[in-house]
Amino acid sequence: MTGLIWLFLAAASAAPLASPTPQPPLSPGAPPAGFVVIPVDDYRALRSRAYPLEPEPGPPPVEWALSRIDCDLRVDGDSASGEARLTVDVMKDGWVRLPLPRNLKVRSARVDGRPVALVAEPGRDPSILLSKVGRVVLILDIATPMVSQSGGESFALPASNAGVFRVLARIPRPAVDLSVAGGVTASKEETDSETRVSVSVRPGENLQLSWRRRAEARRSTLPPRFRSTLTEVVGLGEENATITANSTLEMIQGEATAVSFSLPTDFVVNQVSGALVADWDFKPGALSITFLEAVETSTRLVMLGESKAPREGSMSIPLVRMNGAERETGGVAVEVLGAGEIKAQRAQGLDPTDPSELGEALAGRDSPSLVAFRFRPLVAADSRALSLDVARYTPQAVLLANVEEARYDSLVTDEGKRLTRARYAIRNNQRSFLAVNLPRGALLWSASVAGKPVRPGLSPSGALLLPLQKTRGGEEAPPFAAEVIYFERAEPWLRNGNVSIALPSLDLPISRTGVVFHHSPEFRLTFDRGAFRQAEFESPISPALTGIGLVPGAPPMAAPEKRKDERDQAFQSLVDQFRQESRSGRMSSSLPVQVALPQVGSLVFLTSELTAEGASPSIGFAYQKGGRQ
Repeated sequence: MTGLIWLFLAAASAAPLASPTPQPPLSPGAPPAGFVVIPVDDYRALRSRAYPLEPEPGPPPVEWALSRIDCDLRVDGDSASGEARLTVDVMKDGWVRLPLPRNLKVRSARVDGRPVALVAEPGRDPSILLSKVGRVVLILDIATPMVSQSGGESFALPASNAGVFRVLARIPRPAVDLSVAGGVTASKEETDSETRVSVSVRPGENLQLSWRRRAEARRSTLPPRFRSTLTEVVGLGEENATITANSTLEMIQGEATAVSFSLPTDFVVNQVSGALVADWDFKPGALSITFLEAVETSTRLVMLGESKAPREGSMSIPLVRMNGAERETGGVAVEVLGAGEIKAQRAQGLDPTDPSELGEALAGRDSPSLVAFRFRPLVAADSRALSLDVARYTPQAVLLANVEEARYDSLVTDEGKRLTRARYAIRNNQRSFLAVNLPRGALLWSASVAGKPVRPGLSPSGALLLPLQKTRGGEEAPPFAAEVIYFERAEPWLRNGNVSIALPSLDLPISRTGVVFHHSPEFRLTFDRGAFRQAEFESPISPALTGIGLVPGAPPMAAPEKRKDERDQAFQSLVDQFRQESRSGRMSSSLPVQVALPQVGSLVFLTSELTAEGASPSIGFAYQKGGRQ
């Protein structure tokens, strides 16, 4: 019978020996007795309920999981480097991206003894691609910078969500006072050559390991013998020369409790820093430094000073040398600050070299007016001499368009929010627009040119286009101001960490730049060496910027009564304009938006010179909670 299935149900429950009950005769086409007829669809539904199919497993909830991190670091010189073993459980088929911390330098990566490529994409953290499902042990060759301050040293590692995070740090020489933030000291072992510290890091917290060497009275039967590496950076300004000397003392024999330097007669020392510096004494032509404890291996010193120098013409470069060194290596780099260039150079006992060969003291320095020399081997330090011929010029006299001064007022909160006002003093003879590329993710609040609000256009690349005024060429062309106010959001500040703040890039060169940086007084900041240097506050030089608002920390430009009258008149004119234009029912243009930056927190002033066209300057610093600058 089509469309039906015969099901045999249980027979009647009569005894086997009992006589069967007579059944009535079946009609033609009817099923036998004891059977039920149901449709096929009902049968399939009953069967699926009796024997349900097992559901197919879904995708894993996460692509990978970090189970354990074991770091073995050795402190050597200016960094703590070593190996990090990451136990990763890969749960997804195919390629899986494992991000790496941005503020941790990863030199190489290996899996099962084979190298793994590091992927770096613009706007994203560096990462590693894994394709093997299961447990993988990833070995990273890492390094983190050392921070020396107030006679102590420290390094930090970024936070991780791994279940187990252990760090073994090997610190040269025993007898150190250790402190751990973000973890628990598991063990400490001291030997004759080093101190081994094992730390268990808490999940989600940054680790900071710091120590301070104890001052001990040590004696050595051998006379001290040492070598030195001296790198001197000289910046020639309009009125004087600023000098930064980085010196590394390497002991060959015995111990050194003090060291001395020979200086030019007109050289003035402002500051001396180093991990073992106890005190320093400056006298004209000489500098003596005493250490907290006797130096047995090596130590590093940083000396800041200034010297008189003419604005232009022929000048001698002051050279610093360490007394008593058996061999002194290194070099000197000279940079012209402001609008100028080096026309001629005369060196004695020095060889020209590339600035990058002088080490990290010149890292991030990119200037067309920078020359470098290295010490010639087997030449006495007294025989070295360097003189230059410097020519100065006025940028606006030779450029069709130029930003003679840029000032940034930035307010940063602990939540990572930043409000920045960028002001530019521009001299323009031909350009129609100024292209401004704001930092990634920045939100524009307002823009104005020469005190009038403008609505910037957008270039195909997404840059803001500010219309420029065209003035006469030559030195008498008056500058005008362009102002941009924007807002940014970033990661909130933790107890400690590293931050890099990007500034807008322009399609015009900038002669000089000043940054007024406000932050919470609960944090202590340590700025990286780069294009910007920390200095005492200076008011804007360009007349186009001195009349815009009040610069935090600047002396008053006029009497308080006069400034109050000017603000009242400007406010009343805006009110009158609003009332007049609002009567017609629509506004013809937008009113200026002047945002007064709050003068709260601690203030830091940074400055730099000669920012190239299209360059994107940035300020990097490390912060730590619980101290004041």
